[in-house]
Amino acid sequence: MTLRVDPARATPPSRQLVEGVLDRIAGGALGVGDKLPSVRGLAAEALVNPNTVGKAYRELEAMGVVEGRNGAGVFVTPAGPVAARAARRGATLEGLLQALDSALEAGHTETVLRRHIERRLLEEKGPAARERRSA
Repeated sequence: MTLRVDPARATPPSRQLVEGVLDRIAGGALGVGDKLPSVRGLAAEALVNPNTVGKAYRELEAMGVVEGRNGAGVFVTPAGPVAARAARRGATLEGLLQALDSALEAGHTETVLRRHIERRLLEEKGPAARERRSA
């Protein structure tokens, strides 16, 4: 599992890690019972302080997505995939709505926005998208 933190983003590093783990679980790259990297291992990979990873793991645990097992590590819970999908869908839908509001405020017409949204949705119906969803 490769996670990166972008220091240029306004989102705090621990939240970026939470979102990255949620995306991996929601997308099926991590499943029930899978072990997450150690705090130190992920900190080295993401180039952040181990405390940042610890904070992210605590947040994921509070969400019911993962559970820490003393001496064994951090693992995806049975409820993890459902919780991760719900969290990411909610967050991404909110982001989409904010982007639409910003686009309308910037003067984009509904016609232009609809065309771009419809084009993107049509792209998602193509063979590559079907293959991604079935994987």
